[in-house]
Amino acid sequence: MTLIKSISGIRGTIGGVPGEGLSPLDVVKFTAAYASWAKNNAQKENITVVVGRDARISGPMVDKIVVGTLMGCGVNVINLGLATTPTTELAVTMEKADGGIILTASHNPKQWNALKLLNSKGEFLSGADGEEILDIAEREDFNFSQVDDLGSVIENDTYVQKHVDHVCDLDLVDIDTIKNAGFTVAIDCVNSVGGTYLPPLLKALGVKEVIELYCEPNGEFPHNPEPLPENLTEISALIKDKKADVGFVVDPDVDRLAIVNEDGSMFGEEYTLVAVSDYILSQQKGNTVSNLSSTRALRDVTENHGGNYTASAVGEVNVVSKMKETNAVIGGEGNGGIIYPASHYGRDALVGIGLFLTHLAKSGKTCSELRASYPEYFISKNKIELTPELDVDKILCDMKDKYSNEQVNDIDGVKIDFPDRWVHLRKSNTEPIIRIYSEAPSATEAEELAQKIICDIKEIAGI
Repeated sequence: MTLIKSISGIRGTIGGVPGEGLSPLDVVKFTAAYASWAKNNAQKENITVVVGRDARISGPMVDKIVVGTLMGCGVNVINLGLATTPTTELAVTMEKADGGIILTASHNPKQWNALKLLNSKGEFLSGADGEEILDIAEREDFNFSQVDDLGSVIENDTYVQKHVDHVCDLDLVDIDTIKNAGFTVAIDCVNSVGGTYLPPLLKALGVKEVIELYCEPNGEFPHNPEPLPENLTEISALIKDKKADVGFVVDPDVDRLAIVNEDGSMFGEEYTLVAVSDYILSQQKGNTVSNLSSTRALRDVTENHGGNYTASAVGEVNVVSKMKETNAVIGGEGNGGIIYPASHYGRDALVGIGLFLTHLAKSGKTCSELRASYPEYFISKNKIELTPELDVDKILCDMKDKYSNEQVNDIDGVKIDFPDRWVHLRKSNTEPIIRIYSEAPSATEAEELAQKIICDIKEIAGI
């Protein structure tokens, strides 16, 4: 069994001994710690927290424990039931709540679940706030309320429509243009909460026909739920068979968006953000942000539109922080995560769909033609395992010195930018491993760059 405690929440496999898996006792402890933090943060006793969950099998059980624990801590709860991660984020601000908890393990398999924690802005917690909650949980420094001070719960099932309306009301989502394009769209929602949200969204956006694949929110994932090419063979075949114009695939909590072309080929998760950013920047000048491990194509597109691109450390909270700092009009991550500040500061596949369909309709191109219009890069992902006695930080410093004549960024590991390619080295926090991400104009060149860096690391480490 596995239990991972981090600043962004608690994640683990269901069952097992407390402290080793995500047991009911662990759920209670971390929910109570969050409630204590939220009260301190709000500087008041009477607070409200929004709770939403994806459709995984353990969801109803975890939901009851979380809601009951919050009530036991004197916290009032607005329970959305089945809700996407971005929906829960939006609901925190719409309800003027003091925080939120999302019950989802994102793309992890069905035996996993997690508590993702939000602040009063509907955003993921800062590192300092997350550390404080971990400390409260470790010390069990929380109190439960007396009977007259227990919290209340309100069930609220209105947020499917509210989120759909929110997307349709965005200034740069053009429903008339989408409707006139007469799109046929295929979707794969991996039998999670996307099956509740995507069909009504696409109908509201004026899509002519929606072909549904795995849209029953029963938590029985029909394939690996991470929206990577190797897991998307069925929708690829369906698109070709039904002659759909585009396919959309979301992960179980609907904060990542993968796109499939009309010929069944992959648009590429890295290019979801590139395409949406191209559209946004064509309508308004501005800056962009993605993390250090995301494709250089975003920088190219941004500079073509006269904007400035900035890279952040890996992690959504870091991307959001850098977006605020640089006043970015669009940003996100290369895993299909779109963060559009005109909507909210969270990855949102629903917002991504509305903006992408508008872009596709306005372009007059097929999906594959639109993809071909962007700079071509390929990313290779590798790792090197080291012995525990080796000083990984020193190795990274030595690599930084070795390539000091290149453009080097060390805000998160070491990223080395060459004229037409890059490599990003990040150490694992739990193992003596260096992860190596490389990007180049061809898959072969990306892999060759990775292997060259691996040889350099072995030479420095003396192995």
